[in-house]
Amino acid sequence: MLDERYSRAHVAHASIGPSCALALFDAGRLTVWSHSQGIFPLRAQIARCLGLALPAVRVVHAHGSGCYGHNGADDAALDAAIIALERPGQPVRIQWSREDELGRGPLGAAMSAAVEAEIDAAGRVMSWNLSVVSEPHAQRPGFGGHVNLSSAEALDSAHLPGKVADLPAAAGGGAARNAVAIYDFPGQTVTVRLDTRSRIRTSSLRSLGAHLNVFAIESAMDELADLAGADPLDFRLRHLSDERCRAVLEGAAEMSGWPGSHGASEGRSLGIAAARYKNKGAWLAAVAEVSVEEEVRLERLWLCADVGFVINPEGARSQIEGGAIQAASWTLKEEVKVEGDRVPALDWNAYPILKFSEVPEIETRFIIDPMHPPLGAGEAAQGPVAAAIGNAASRALGLRMRDLPLTRDRLIEALMNA
Repeated sequence: MLDERYSRAHVAHASIGPSCALALFDAGRLTVWSHSQGIFPLRAQIARCLGLALPAVRVVHAHGSGCYGHNGADDAALDAAIIALERPGQPVRIQWSREDELGRGPLGAAMSAAVEAEIDAAGRVMSWNLSVVSEPHAQRPGFGGHVNLSSAEALDSAHLPGKVADLPAAAGGGAARNAVAIYDFPGQTVTVRLDTRSRIRTSSLRSLGAHLNVFAIESAMDELADLAGADPLDFRLRHLSDERCRAVLEGAAEMSGWPGSHGASEGRSLGIAAARYKNKGAWLAAVAEVSVEEEVRLERLWLCADVGFVINPEGARSQIEGGAIQAASWTLKEEVKVEGDRVPALDWNAYPILKFSEVPEIETRFIIDPMHPPLGAGEAAQGPVAAAIGNAASRALGLRMRDLPLTRDRLIEALMNA
């Protein structure tokens, strides 16, 4: 019987360049230049917030600091618009500080996922229940009928969001994304609950709930494999009829020389994990090699992906490997330590990200069949890479780490509680 909980902390978008916007209010018309990911929803909410007719507002996309999701770009745009209305005819430029960018922008949602599972005498899973509790993943401007811009809420509390909903399943879900395991479990049940009590604003961050949900599922699979006395790869394959998922798992294993020569509790080990993004997109399996001394260090990654027909091989590789590096940074380092219902002032010292010197060696292989349509590659790596790192670190330590990020403090806590 397995009954364990897995979690991740709040994560910042941590764009390298802070959010910036220009605005000009002239002859009764407002023009805003922004690097928002959604200029039309932003336009509607700026007009709504400032009491302007929609035709009087124009938002122009301009190149700026990018992100994978909803960062502070929209908020900076409204900031510039508010000042521009007070200074007609004068161009206004707003650029957030580093502290603004890390502390005022929406965060990636904190989450937890509890797994209850049983195996039978033959070492097969006979029951599986996953319960997810998460903050919202979707509070872009206009979503749910709310303005969802920080300065709008500061100007008028009526703009504070009321009921916040999750993304619908047709859009891939938010907290529910990848909560259904890819394995052939009898009686699999999944429950998802949004926790909206906190005043801290959370919104879309690359892969949404898939990062933690896959980490939880694949960590639990390793724990169940241990209970069954089975190799983690063999245990997965005995529960998996999806041939394309089996292929990426076997491919990653072959690339890495699984199971490797390093056993548990030797300070260095391999970990494996797999998922199909949104349960309808690309398949990806990852094997991670980590070393553990004073901290967890990711040494190598082997990635095997099936993204359907690959149109641009180098573009697909960049998406997969970039996503893997970002997932490694979230998994090993990134955490916004909130204080009650506020985010403290943060800089790069208080919110470290993966350094160039810490980027692992990565080998990527694609399984390509021109008869299969393209599936996209941008967010397939997040969950499997996180889980592979967690499984490798737990085997190297000889004890299970279930809470992200896997920082030095968490390592010490796990060792003290062992």
